[in-house]
Amino acid sequence: MRQAPPRNVGDSDNKRDNMSKQLMEVVLPRLAKPLYHHLERYRSGELSDQQFTRKFESLLQRQHAWLSKRGVSGARAAVAIHAGVLVLSLPGLRAEATERGLPLEVVEQQAVREAAADVARNYNLEERRIADAIATIVSRYGE
Repeated sequence: MRQAPPRNVGDSDNKRDNMSKQLMEVVLPRLAKPLYHHLERYRSGELSDQQFTRKFESLLQRQHAWLSKRGVSGARAAVAIHAGVLVLSLPGLRAEATERGLPLEVVEQQAVREAAADVARNYNLEERRIADAIATIVSRYGE
């Protein structure tokens, strides 16, 4: 009887990394343009806090639905969208860190934990694994 060749664990990690990379290359531009448009309107006073929040939530829901229609699982889409928002929010996180007198890493980690808690709660997943996935994406695309 022939034995199967040893499975290279790195292969599945590479495939997962490639899929994440492709997903983020789709998510980031789809989030960036409308998000910045809404931010500009908010900063200029055209949108109230409540209006901005509604538009932002609607944007995230549309992105999630768009990814789901293309076969991306709900949890995977949520991780990508949350990570994308954090990547696009890094200038604001930097400003917050400066205002609070904290290292950026502390403020960034708090944001990652909040995002991971939301995904974990909504998809019944382990928060630590989700936080690791989001943090990896943020560190890869953050600069």
